[in-house]
Amino acid sequence: MQRRARTRLAGAAVALAAVGGLTACTGGSGSDEGDTKPGDATAAAESAKPGRFRTLPEPCGAVDRETLKQMLPGAAARAEKAEEKADDDAVGTRTPLDGEAALTYDTDRRVGCNWQSTTSLGSRRLTVDFERVVSYDPEVSDNEQAELVYGERAEDAGVETGEDRPSPGPDTGTGDPTEAADGNGSDGEGGGVETQADASSVTPDDEANAEDGPELGSPSPKPSLPPRRLEDIGDTAFIGDRLEAAADGRGSHRDVTLVFRTSNVLVTVEYGQSIADARHTPDSAELQKYAQNLARQLADQITDG
Repeated sequence: MQRRARTRLAGAAVALAAVGGLTACTGGSGSDEGDTKPGDATAAAESAKPGRFRTLPEPCGAVDRETLKQMLPGAAARAEKAEEKADDDAVGTRTPLDGEAALTYDTDRRVGCNWQSTTSLGSRRLTVDFERVVSYDPEVSDNEQAELVYGERAEDAGVETGEDRPSPGPDTGTGDPTEAADGNGSDGEGGGVETQADASSVTPDDEANAEDGPELGSPSPKPSLPPRRLEDIGDTAFIGDRLEAAADGRGSHRDVTLVFRTSNVLVTVEYGQSIADARHTPDSAELQKYAQNLARQLADQITDG
């Protein structure tokens, strides 16, 4: 009897010890949870807000036809001819002013469109690209991620992003793309868009074949305007261009690239001109002026939308 009593007492003691250990573990876990402040999780969530924009504009409709006519000599004439000849068989025929949408697999994330016009004097090409940046880091907001991507592109283009650098350039504040760098309709070597070419080098046949008038640039090679920041387009912007000689040495090609950021959307405008004449060079100031004016329109369009 005494032996059975001792056995029962020992069993009860073990059971109590086990319950006590379980209670201690549970209490420890509760203490750990108590050390985590609810405000920390809230602050982390608030620091990674989604971007302002959830969709992107239709790219080929983002540039109005009047702007396209100015930037793409020859395109308007071809579009008018196509409309005049339109019949049942020609319904749906695209013109240079319609543009061609870029191939994309997610139109909520990236869209683009490109246009091109050709005359006997050369060609011009315009590309517009919209990218909605999304952050997959819970501690980095969409806007912050867009800032990082923009900074990388600016660095690749050789643009300083610090606040201590001025923003020189062809922008005179008039909004008229036909004005050159000095704001007086002259670039110091031969006038604005329609008169930059030396009149003696443009024949009547050239003017007739060009459809919309002469499309030549500077009569002599001039240095490209340097890559730089722009202060009045979107939240932040930069521009730069590159001039290359044609492979056959009989002409040249210039590409102007402008990138701006508005919240979590990055917009890239590429505007290029090729001239099949070794005596002339695409004018940096003229092309950059057109690109800047278009970028301002797109920035306003995105913000208002």
